[in-house]
Amino acid sequence: MAQTRALRSRTMTNLYAEALSTFAALFEEAKAGKEIDATAMTVATADIDGRPSARTVLLKAFDERGFVFYTHLDSRKGRELHDNRATALLFLWRSLREAGIQVRIEGDAQLVSAAESDAYFASRPRMSQIGAWASVQSQPLASREEFEQRLASFEARFEGRDVPRPDGWGGVRVVPRRIEFWYGADFRLHERWCYEADAAGEWSKRMLFP
Repeated sequence: MAQTRALRSRTMTNLYAEALSTFAALFEEAKAGKEIDATAMTVATADIDGRPSARTVLLKAFDERGFVFYTHLDSRKGRELHDNRATALLFLWRSLREAGIQVRIEGDAQLVSAAESDAYFASRPRMSQIGAWASVQSQPLASREEFEQRLASFEARFEGRDVPRPDGWGGVRVVPRRIEFWYGADFRLHERWCYEADAAGEWSKRMLFP
């Protein structure tokens, strides 16, 4: 029985690896194709009362730990993820294959380490770094001129030296518990494959009706 349980565990782990490998192959195909930006993904969150919101961000990293994007953590999405870790990601690569491909990912959000956030922030263009300081993301802005003034102020502040990562700016990792691959087909005869983890973290795979 112990051998059976171990084999089942390896199978479930292998299914997660299979899902990540499938995503990686499709991601490379999208980057090499006609997509404007294959890293673009919709991030859906909900507040503590369950009211949803969605926006497009850019995928910056993914591995067996999850899918990472960066943001101001006191922005609307950051506050919602703090209060309600459940989130969903959607990639739509419209130019791929017969009628486009979607990848839907559902899971829970967690912060990446400070070291990871520091390393990514250091790799950004300098003006993007300045912009992270100048923007109070999601808060009201009186005019574009106010933002331009804040940009100029922080440019002067950091002139001649490296721009550090601001407090409250960092990475969010979405740890998947469900990954679905939607392969578009003419006449809405799509093909859908769903990988899903149960409460014990064991993964299964099944086909869904289109």
